[in-house]
Order: sequence, then structure tokens, then C-alpha cells
Amino acid sequence: MIRPYTGFGDNLMTRRTAAVLIPLLAFSAPALAADGRHGIAFVQAVEQGGGVCTGATPQEAFACAKKKCVAQGAAAEDCIEQAWCYPGFWSVDLFVQSSEGPHWHEYFCGWNTRELALAAAKAACDPTVRKDVIECAPVALYDEDGTEHPIEP
Repeated sequence: MIRPYTGFGDNLMTRRTAAVLIPLLAFSAPALAADGRHGIAFVQAVEQGGGVCTGATPQEAFACAKKKCVAQGAAAEDCIEQAWCYPGFWSVDLFVQSSEGPHWHEYFCGWNTRELALAAAKAACDPTVRKDVIECAPVALYDEDGTEHPIEP
């Protein structure tokens, strides 16, 4: 008898694939951490400051980034966790300003190469898509260790 496919887990191959992939994915993060991989955390206090740190866990990296945010003069409660990527690979910080005046930062992280991170920034700033934005540009580029690199035109 032939049955129509009605969703996830409906056939034996899907169940077998899931049975293999789910444990593999569950154990991959600790394996990456054991290999010295770091995640990267971004914290922002809008119009006040921010912080960026790497760490083996989100808790470690966010705690460090919040300290940097407060050191820039922001109140601790204003330093909001914005993004965490693990592994961090290459990350880009965008400055974005609305046509109504306020500005903020957006973060794109986890890119395999510097070039891909910058391409993500370019796509995120596409003026044909973001018509409400008067300025959008990458302002910082970070490697997996959290080292800031210059953004060259």
C-alpha cells in the first residue's frame, strides 16, 4: 500500500536520519568547545554603548560583554544581550540609522570567512530593501577570537 507523505517522521528513512542527526548535533557543540572554539556575544545599550566578548559559553561571553558595556557609561540594566553565535567565526557589527533619527547596531555572526561576513553586511544594508534607513554601514569586523579587524572599502 502506498501512503502519501504527511510530514516529519512519516517514513522509516526520515526516522532513521533523525535518530542519527539529533544525537550528532547534540554532541557537536561540546566537541567544538573541546577543540578550543569560542562563541561571540554582543551586548548593546541603545544610544549609550555596548560590548563584545568571546567565551566558551554564552554566560561567560555575555558577562564579559556586559562589563564592557557598563565601562562605557551605560547602566547595567540597559546593557541588553543582542546576539550570540557559536562558533563565532567571523562577525560584523552594523551601524544603522532610521530616517526618523534613532540609531542602533545590528550583528551578523558565524560566517566562515571575512568576505562572507562583509557580504552579509552589504546584503543587510541594501537600500532597495531598507527604505526607512538613511545610514547603514559595517563599523566593526571580528574574528573568532574577538579581535577587531579593519574594514577596508
